[in-house]
Amino acid sequence: TAAGSPGVRFTLASPDGDQGYPGTLKVSVVYTLAPKGELRIDYSATTDRPTPVNLTHHGYFNLAGAGTGDVLGHVLELATSHYTPLDEKKIPTGQVASVEGTPFDFRRPTRIGDRIQPGSKVADGYDLSYPLDGADGSLRRAATLSEPASGRTMEVWTTEPAVVLYTGNYLDGTVRGKGGTIYRKHAGVCLETAHLPDSVNQPKFPSILLRPDQTYRQTCVYRFSAR
Repeated sequence: TAAGSPGVRFTLASPDGDQGYPGTLKVSVVYTLAPKGELRIDYSATTDRPTPVNLTHHGYFNLAGAGTGDVLGHVLELATSHYTPLDEKKIPTGQVASVEGTPFDFRRPTRIGDRIQPGSKVADGYDLSYPLDGADGSLRRAATLSEPASGRTMEVWTTEPAVVLYTGNYLDGTVRGKGGTIYRKHAGVCLETAHLPDSVNQPKFPSILLRPDQTYRQTCVYRFSAR
């Protein structure tokens, strides 16, 4: 990997017709432990037929540490002033709406749990996507997550145009980690950088179609620090 940093490369050849997708898709993902507390993820893919591609990292984070409870006290800031409303099946409607005056506004640092309560629009937690302000394909900061008690902070940087916020709403204690840690509801938060979900069916969203003469590339960096 770059500058001799430790890393690992994973590759996959998905054959034509796999899971209903056209074309043979060859994918490479490189995870690198970069200097200054960074986890860098570099994706690339090629295809021999036009096919939709929208890759992401679905890691759960709890900056207080495993087994410390939920993430509702974590403070989140997102670099976006819009979100994508969902229909009754939790699929994007195709609209892009302002976060102004909604429970989905994280333009300023806000506790994740402040608006998660019975009777609110986010009674069970967050599970929606945000198109990032000023996304232009360069590596830009999408989110900052911090945990006040530990003093730990994680910045999320991406070349992609959107981030999905998910607060572990469906964790129910059946998933166990190392040492027998039990993961209950809201035990972790995901910040998944990618294109907007359902882009293949939403003509107003940026295209995710990869063609044979193109190479799919994207980078995500999780940057950790502590006071």
